[in-house]
Amino acid sequence: MSTPRMSVQLYSVRHALEADEDAALGRLAALGLRNVEAFGFVHRAAELADALDRHGLSAPTGHAGFLSPERATAEGEPAPTLDETFRAARRLGVEILFDPFVPAARWADETEIARTAGLLNEAAKRAADHGLRVGYHNHSQEFVHTIGGVNAFDRFADLLAPEVALEIDLFWASAGGYDVVSLLGRLGSRVRALHVKDGPVIDDPFTSGAPFDAADTRQVPAGRGEIALDASLAAAPDAEYAIIEFDHYDGDIFEGIATGVAFLNGKGIA
Repeated sequence: MSTPRMSVQLYSVRHALEADEDAALGRLAALGLRNVEAFGFVHRAAELADALDRHGLSAPTGHAGFLSPERATAEGEPAPTLDETFRAARRLGVEILFDPFVPAARWADETEIARTAGLLNEAAKRAADHGLRVGYHNHSQEFVHTIGGVNAFDRFADLLAPEVALEIDLFWASAGGYDVVSLLGRLGSRVRALHVKDGPVIDDPFTSGAPFDAADTRQVPAGRGEIALDASLAAAPDAEYAIIEFDHYDGDIFEGIATGVAFLNGKGIA
């Protein structure tokens, strides 16, 4: 059993980054963090790499959408190619790149689940040429449906090549009362990162058809909610990263992260 390295998903402080990137990164470093998980970096990898370096931060993991080839950017331009995405990830120093979201409709259909797994397996081959690993980060829509008596996410995992990594978001995997500890046990060494996120056990919002409002998640600092964080950390002995994240937080986000840092420090994770 190895001890994961602590990190924080930069999406948690997105508003602070927009206001003053250097100040926000400085505050994260002052909390004792040395690793971050990047997002939205493909068009500015060199710039972000320089900013992280100024504050003694590294981005060994990152999020980028590469499993939806039909997607376009917000400006209507074609999405970056796989090779463009992977080059940007390596420029930033990313070791494992996770696709953060595949829409809910694709988890209700066995053919679409197989297609998604196939796209990820192919991406893993291409990523290896760049010295990069790839994987998938869950929300809750992956656990709603059953395919041939098997949960959709388990079916997906069974179709993945051995080199594909999984990043389990403990808050989202617990939504709807799903047993995340048992899930981690089944996935075993595939789990290379955890999103250490806490709050109430809510229902899956992504298949309801209603607009998603992150404020409705009522997330709280790690150790203050209902998610089985202790048991989950113990059930993922091969995880390389324990990553603090908030989709939304009603208080001072840096105070929330500081509480998460203290929680993980108390588990011997730094």
